[in-house]
Amino acid sequence: MSGKEPRWTQTWLGGLRSAGVDLGYPGERLGLPEEGSGSIAGWGRRIAALVIDWMICTWVVVQLLFGMNPAESPWAPALAFAVQYLLLVGLMGQTFGHRLAGIRVAAMDGGDPRLLPVLVRTVLLALALPALIWDRDHRGVHDRVSNTMVVRM
Repeated sequence: MSGKEPRWTQTWLGGLRSAGVDLGYPGERLGLPEEGSGSIAGWGRRIAALVIDWMICTWVVVQLLFGMNPAESPWAPALAFAVQYLLLVGLMGQTFGHRLAGIRVAAMDGGDPRLLPVLVRTVLLALALPALIWDRDHRGVHDRVSNTMVVRM
């Protein structure tokens, strides 16, 4: 073993980065810039957009428009979220939360995603678990299956 290779315990105990393996920045393998417009959106922006969208669906749509109590109808906010996500991302490439956070959903060619990939992405996002499993380019299972990515505007 040469002096530059990490010990096998370094790669599984602390991850590849702690072993000194350079993975590059998120989006580098996709040909995206490291910073600025068109770069992969960070987790802070994505979580902020999700919280904003969830609050809109829970408080504005479910409670104010339909007069429902989310505690009594727990599926109502999730359904409202899925419908607004499908419509807004399918038509505009972003939700209200995405817009406020400065991000958008893009197809892998950089353009707006098509309706079928947005439908698949929405269903998987509503399941939550696929969004919690991601790769080094910050693309969750829902992004990989629908061939999309979330980028900064």
